[in-house]
Amino acid sequence: MGKASILVVEDDADIQQLVSYNLIKSGFNVTCADSGEDALQILDREKIDLILLDLMLPGKDGMEVCSIIRAKTDFIQPPIIMLTAKSEEDDIVTGLSCGADDYVTKPFSPRVLIARVQAILRRKQEKITKKQRPDNESIHIHSMVIHPGRHEVLVDGKQIHLTATEFTILEQLAGRPGWVYSRQQIIDKIRGYDYLITSRAIDVQIFGLRKKLGTMGSYIETVRGIGYRLKE
Repeated sequence: MGKASILVVEDDADIQQLVSYNLIKSGFNVTCADSGEDALQILDREKIDLILLDLMLPGKDGMEVCSIIRAKTDFIQPPIIMLTAKSEEDDIVTGLSCGADDYVTKPFSPRVLIARVQAILRRKQEKITKKQRPDNESIHIHSMVIHPGRHEVLVDGKQIHLTATEFTILEQLAGRPGWVYSRQQIIDKIRGYDYLITSRAIDVQIFGLRKKLGTMGSYIETVRGIGYRLKE
């Protein structure tokens, strides 16, 4: 999978440089635009995976640019994160209503911004993967078969009984073998099964999952300082 391409639409040179630096450092390709008009031209000629869109822009403002992009039907719609100094509730609601996927207010933490970008791109990829793999299609990996529709896991033909949380974690890891998922990404995926989910709770769930899977459990690798992955 190649690097995701991010379009940063920001007229403040210092903020544009700060955001671009952190995105590039995190492994993204970055294209910058100083105005909404420039951004729309770039979208016509380049494939963009996500847009960071400032609200207060010269000429067409962020709201108008967002609405124009969402009205386009000649390309795959990229997710949009509004990046602005406005934090009033009405502004947030208006931004989301015109088609933005998320809203980050200035001043912001670069780490938080990168996490938001990664989370949205991850959800986008999961939707693509789900379309490519119907709900009734099983995941076959090593000697394990995972059937999402039946909520069933077989190892060497023997059914393994997992909790809803354990099954969700295993399905997530097996859906993209070799892909590293942070503890926070796993928490985001399983949130709803438990009222309180912590990083420590994820470690406990993984421990129990490995134990139930027996020899197959060794394929779930710990990536130190990050999270977990299922070996290819």
